[in-house]
Amino acid sequence: APAALALTIGLFPPGPGRSRALGVWGAVSGAGGAAGVLLGGILTEAWGWPWVFHAVAVGTALVLAAVAVLVPRGGGRAAGRLDLPGTVTVTLALTGLVWALTRAREAGWTDPGVVGGLLGALVLFAAFAVIERSRPDALVPPRLFAAGRVTSGNLLMALLGSVWIALFFFLPLHMQQVLGMSALATGVGQLPLAVANMLGALTAPRLARRTGATATLTAGLLLEGAGLLWLSRIDAGGSYAADVLGPTVLIGLGLGLAFVQLTALAVDGVPGRDAGLAGGLVNTTRQIGGVVGLAVLATLAGSVTARAPGLASGPEALTAGYRAARPRTASSP
Repeated sequence: APAALALTIGLFPPGPGRSRALGVWGAVSGAGGAAGVLLGGILTEAWGWPWVFHAVAVGTALVLAAVAVLVPRGGGRAAGRLDLPGTVTVTLALTGLVWALTRAREAGWTDPGVVGGLLGALVLFAAFAVIERSRPDALVPPRLFAAGRVTSGNLLMALLGSVWIALFFFLPLHMQQVLGMSALATGVGQLPLAVANMLGALTAPRLARRTGATATLTAGLLLEGAGLLWLSRIDAGGSYAADVLGPTVLIGLGLGLAFVQLTALAVDGVPGRDAGLAGGLVNTTRQIGGVVGLAVLATLAGSVTARAPGLASGPEALTAGYRAARPRTASSP
């Protein structure tokens, strides 16, 4: 996904064309998550969960074939060298951070492994920053953060990513484990969210031209926050129609608007030679924010579920855990 967004940014110069391209990108990106849940439900119901991974392998092969045929060549530009030290360092830092956050659920925050993982991640992130300053072909060149509003755009996108990924994790679990919906029904239940997300993303460029980028981004975040707060009030006796459908439509609209505007914000003012890199970076930041946010929220939800009255596997306990995570995602952006 980061490479695809980088290619999109590189192919479309600043202007209405890039805005429309980002709108289409946002619509496809948002719909893809819900489509994956739907397809996963169909495959699980028909042939069992292993077929989900078989489908991923087939889809990957199809994408590779499409890239070979459809993606334009690099235009004769010399390929840069791989920043192997930076790549290894940041990968180890993120792995240590996510591992420590996940382990904290069972071992506690004072566990030596958790503390060591967090400190190790901090040291590796610092080392990554030092390495990037000294590499001629840095994975993330420091000059990038001096251009436009790259820093603020990426910070906000990381928060948005934590909401995005956590939503697609917790919502299907709640629908199946608490509301008792089948895998197929859960997948179908994601369609309103996907449609709303597509509408928000496709509408964002036109709305930004009429009302301004800041107003559009603010509207998207407010819609998303309102939907998440509404969703956080669901209880174990709720239903899809009364408690899930409405808030997910609001969330989908808000995510679509905010995603397109934050992407545009993160590449605004970046020189042409770095535009593709800035686009890839902001999408990578969204995914990193999603992974870290999910680890934190899953730990929080698991802790609340374990402390809830009654059996930890009961609907009331599960709902308590999910509700503990959702208000925090609502307030993040």
